[in-house]
Amino acid sequence: MSASAKEAILAAARRAAQAHGYGGLNFRDLAAEVGIKSASIHYHFPTKADLGAAVAQRYREDAAASLEALRAEAPDALAALRRYPETFRRALLTGNRMCLCSYLAAEHDDLPEPVLREVLAFMEANVAWLARQLAEAGVVPASQAEPRARAMMAAIAGAQLMARSRAEVAVYDTLIEGYRQAGLLP
Repeated sequence: MSASAKEAILAAARRAAQAHGYGGLNFRDLAAEVGIKSASIHYHFPTKADLGAAVAQRYREDAAASLEALRAEAPDALAALRRYPETFRRALLTGNRMCLCSYLAAEHDDLPEPVLREVLAFMEANVAWLARQLAEAGVVPASQAEPRARAMMAAIAGAQLMARSRAEVAVYDTLIEGYRQAGLLP
């Protein structure tokens, strides 16, 4: 199987998991979407846990690269913080999807350990990025950056969940603006 087929499997699996969670990783459905046999998926990902972990790892890596690009494009840490909610908004604009790791975190009790490790690594990487920006921008003292980053992450993920439940990006935008007015987000 070619590398492009493996990439197609990962892309299809990501879309499925963002819409249906870990349970959405059905090898037969994914094979049909990609146009291959289910056994071909097993060639690269012997188990559902292997596939789930690979999808979550790729999502984490892509998100980290996106955050670094966001910071490189922003004139300063405060501008980067203001743009951070866009990273979650994009998922909503793509078929009313959720952040993959937020969705999977809600399934904590049902996730295999390798998938859960990737979900936690995604969350911690986002919190660390937010905390660095908060401290650098002087929004809060360095000692308060991590707790504030966790609150921001939870609020943004919650806004995404509420917007998805109504299938309205405007709900997300209204909540994010409300967080800014309340001082939770810069």
